[in-house]
Amino acid sequence: MKVALVHDWLTNFGGAERVLQSFHRVFPQAPVYTVFYDQSRLPESFKDLDVRTSFLQKIPFARKKHQWFLQFMPMAVEQFNLSEYDLVLSSSTCCAKGIITGANTCHICYCNTPMRYAWDFYHEYTDKKGPLMRGYIAWQMNRIRQWDRTSADRVDYFLANSRNVARRVKKHYHRDSHIIYPPVDTNYYRPYGNERNFFLCGGRLVGYKRIDLAVEAFSRLKLPLWVAGDGEEYKKLKTMAGSCVKFLGKVKDSELRSLYQQCRAFIFPGEEDFGIMPVEAQACGRPVIAFGRGGALETVVEGQTGIFFKEQNVDSLVEAVKRFITVEATFSPEITSVA
Repeated sequence: MKVALVHDWLTNFGGAERVLQSFHRVFPQAPVYTVFYDQSRLPESFKDLDVRTSFLQKIPFARKKHQWFLQFMPMAVEQFNLSEYDLVLSSSTCCAKGIITGANTCHICYCNTPMRYAWDFYHEYTDKKGPLMRGYIAWQMNRIRQWDRTSADRVDYFLANSRNVARRVKKHYHRDSHIIYPPVDTNYYRPYGNERNFFLCGGRLVGYKRIDLAVEAFSRLKLPLWVAGDGEEYKKLKTMAGSCVKFLGKVKDSELRSLYQQCRAFIFPGEEDFGIMPVEAQACGRPVIAFGRGGALETVVEGQTGIFFKEQNVDSLVEAVKRFITVEATFSPEITSVA
């Protein structure tokens, strides 16, 4: 059986890319089709992949600014010739599911989420834009949204990474999906030691992750917060941070594991599709303080492995941190890691 893998773009390393790695371990001979590829921003292990890119790869600066090319991505993925494959497995948060396959090819889409910026988070993405930019985005997104909906009919079977995403798939694509949670290596992420000196927050430093809430909340509380990761909001976050906030930049998996093991709690202020980092933190025996929406509701157990804050603002997070401190001693690493 000939198998191909399809991924939106390989220009950074996050949860979706970890899922792709798992697919490749199952199908090590399968080539990976993707719109953009930037090896310099990915782990060394990606050098072993047979990566095949779209025509957009040749455009100068496109790999660094792939968001600018969203309007061309549907055409780009439709140009991939997948007629020789029996099975195509796409990992999609944007356009990968829109590939064209023949009648004899089975296309299974692992949906990390329908396009956030086209559907559920459209207004959040556009509210801070100026009037001209909002008008341009509205015009483009109307066309993208139509393509995104109709291209969903090309998928034979949908898999969703959470109940949260399964609801979105049903809402926006009118399709049922089977839920398979993303992989987390709970043998690698495990409890160790008793040192608890700081709170931890991390991930790609981009707007929808809402790392700014954690930075502002802990600056106000004057409690130590360590931030692991980099991204477009790095400079902005450093500017607004108090002296108690420490930025670590991009860290290796071994360093991240140690940070999980040593932190008092992991702070998760965004509304995520699933959210792998809170699961890794809990596997290391550490509780999570999370915004009570999205995938965190499926992985964090209130009062047992963490606590939730209800409003996505600084005041609500500050109140949750204070509440956590009063009950911190009740969170046992052994209970947290197995819940």
